[in-house]
This record gives sequence, C-alpha cells and structure tokens, in this order.
Amino acid sequence: MKIEELIQSSVTLSDTKRVILNLMVTQNVVAEKFYEVLKPYDLSGEQYNVLRILRGQKGKPANMCVIQERMVTKNSNTTRLIDKLLLKDLVTRNVCPDNRRKMEVLITDKGLALLEELEPIVLAHEQLFAQNLNQEEIIQLNDLLEKFRTLNM
Repeated sequence: MKIEELIQSSVTLSDTKRVILNLMVTQNVVAEKFYEVLKPYDLSGEQYNVLRILRGQKGKPANMCVIQERMVTKNSNTTRLIDKLLLKDLVTRNVCPDNRRKMEVLITDKGLALLEELEPIVLAHEQLFAQNLNQEEIIQLNDLLEKFRTLNM
C-alpha cells in the first residue's frame, strides 16, 4: 500500500517526505510486531537489546556507559532497564573493583537461556519482513538506509 493511502493524505507529497514517512511507518510496524514477539516473555525491545549487548561481551562485564553506547534506542534509561532485568534474574550488577563509582553488569545463565529460546522466534520475525525482498534487494535496502542515515554536517 502506498504511504499516501496508508496515512489517507490527499496532498501530493515530495519524494523526500514520502521516504521519511515510509521509514517512520515501517519502523512502527516492525516495532509493534517485535513487541508482540517479546510480550509473552515479559520483555521489551530495549531489554532484549541490553541482553544481546551483554551476551556479546562473552562473559566480561559491561558498565552502563558501554551498554548505553551500544543501544539501538539511544534515549533509553539504561539504569531502569538494568533494574527491570535484575528483578527477572536475567542480569547481575556489581560495583567495579577498580572504580567504586562504576557498576558492572553481567548476563546470567537464565538470561542466556532466554536469548537462546528467543533466537528462532526473532529470526522468524525478521524473515517475515524480508519475505517480499530477494537477497540483492535486502543488500541494496541496507546500503540505501545506511547512506540515507549518514548526515554530512
């Protein structure tokens, strides 16, 4: 469906505005479907992102700054996310022995097991959106999105 039909616009939109609106609407659709995937696990997309970041540390602790830098959603409240994951026993948080002002966060075995369980479900979610594109189109779309996102200031 064309973006004009989707937003019920009778105004002729510039190509640039159409791209922006298409990106925004598409992001919302992908996020809503991802929320549906994670909902039975009582997990938000941001919490899932933190768990993946911590798994990527391969057993090394990460401090709040490292987690925040690697988050997909940069405006997330990392402390609040970690607190929620702590309550679910998916992470641990300890004072850094070298710098008592820093907190070190590690993923637990329970957190790793949850990610392992979610992996095929998340993969199916990703494939759902990719099914209308061939491999060449997926590569081209990635290239175009990265190019579009790069701001020359």
